[in-house]
Amino acid sequence: MLHVVHHADYMAPKPERGTFKFDKYWLVMEELRRSGAAITEHAPEPMPRAWLEAVHCPAYVDEVFRAAVPQHKERRIGFPVTPAIVSRVRHTNGGTWLAAQLARDHGYAANSAAGSHHALHDTGAGYCVFNDLAVTANRLLAEGHARRVLIVDCDVHQGDGTASLTAGREDIFTLSLHAEKNFPVRKARSSRDVGLPDGVNDEGYMEALTRHLPEVMADFTPDFVLYQAGVDPHHADKLGRLALTDAGLALRDRFVIRESRQRGLPVASALGGGYGDDPRAVAARHAASMLAMADENTRWSDTAGRQAGNSPP
Repeated sequence: MLHVVHHADYMAPKPERGTFKFDKYWLVMEELRRSGAAITEHAPEPMPRAWLEAVHCPAYVDEVFRAAVPQHKERRIGFPVTPAIVSRVRHTNGGTWLAAQLARDHGYAANSAAGSHHALHDTGAGYCVFNDLAVTANRLLAEGHARRVLIVDCDVHQGDGTASLTAGREDIFTLSLHAEKNFPVRKARSSRDVGLPDGVNDEGYMEALTRHLPEVMADFTPDFVLYQAGVDPHHADKLGRLALTDAGLALRDRFVIRESRQRGLPVASALGGGYGDDPRAVAARHAASMLAMADENTRWSDTAGRQAGNSPP
């Protein structure tokens, strides 16, 4: 069973300026619904302003809420912040929060948007307005749902915004596997950065992931995992510089879920990046990613249940 969060406002009208395409978000849900897999859809509430201001500069949050973001910030974001965008980003942030709540009950849940890891304290950047990963991590900790949150970022681009927004916190650890020569040019310092050379394939990627993720989990001992599951490391991605196949993405995602669930850690994933001239092909990669993670979660839950049933009283 895949528990997936979605809202109609994830689909914003095409912006007057900029190159970002929002059509993949309804196509992702269309691919999931056509898959025949068991899915349950959940609609999020918009993230309350106070939780956004707990991470972002209140003056910037106010600019966004009024749809009055200065043009120099909109250029960094990549599109104008209209009232429709305001509703969208409040719901996508609420979506990652809801996915985290569902993961506490089901082991794994997915947000069908977000993963806005480039958004910074007082501005957005790189198609990101508010940083749902940092906002959700902070709220989980503040409300007592977790003591130590691990943010695993496997997007092809470094999670610079998440790294800078959580820098210095001992209760949040950021692990970023990314193409070293890709955006952003000026990278922030994550708790651990694993910069990969151009053209890394499935084998090279999994070698890095299987070396770093278990070590981080053992040393940091998180009790919650947020996963930025961008599919832009795929060899066909328009903005990627790595060379993973469909099978490689599935290996990556299943490994993250398996390593988390065998430690009893709930995992909430955000959609992350994925770009190309064929939006349906990109959407299919995102859908396959979520379905692979849900399947791995079910496998682990079934295994854990059998083991518990065989335990002596």
